[in-house]
Amino acid sequence: MTPGPVGGPVRVLVADDDPDIRQLVELAVSRAGLELVASVGTGTAALAAIREHRPSLAVLDVAMPGLTGLEVCAAVRADPAVSGMRLLLLSASVHGEAMEAGGAAGADDYLPKPFRVKELAERIGGAVGVR
Repeated sequence: MTPGPVGGPVRVLVADDDPDIRQLVELAVSRAGLELVASVGTGTAALAAIREHRPSLAVLDVAMPGLTGLEVCAAVRADPAVSGMRLLLLSASVHGEAMEAGGAAGADDYLPKPFRVKELAERIGGAVGVR
């Protein structure tokens, strides 16, 4: 495992309502050499897991049941206990407005679907300073 900012492994949470996409993101996390702490299918579960596990990075689908990825981003940025974590959004929408909405919600990066696992692994590693 790649060391995190305080010597422990870099911890990542994955949230996507599509189990196949979740599995691909989990593979990318593994290829980046990082520790997967939770993999969930709703935005509500994502926010709860973020608050419980306090990962270094969350990879969030924009369109999820419960809370959207954008709503999770905004909630994380408003919560001082977790506001410093990195947030990467995944979305099938490639329009400029969608990317702007991600940035406005507090996302650090935005990757359109479909994606290549290798590219996602590089983006995940880059988000937490691992190359």
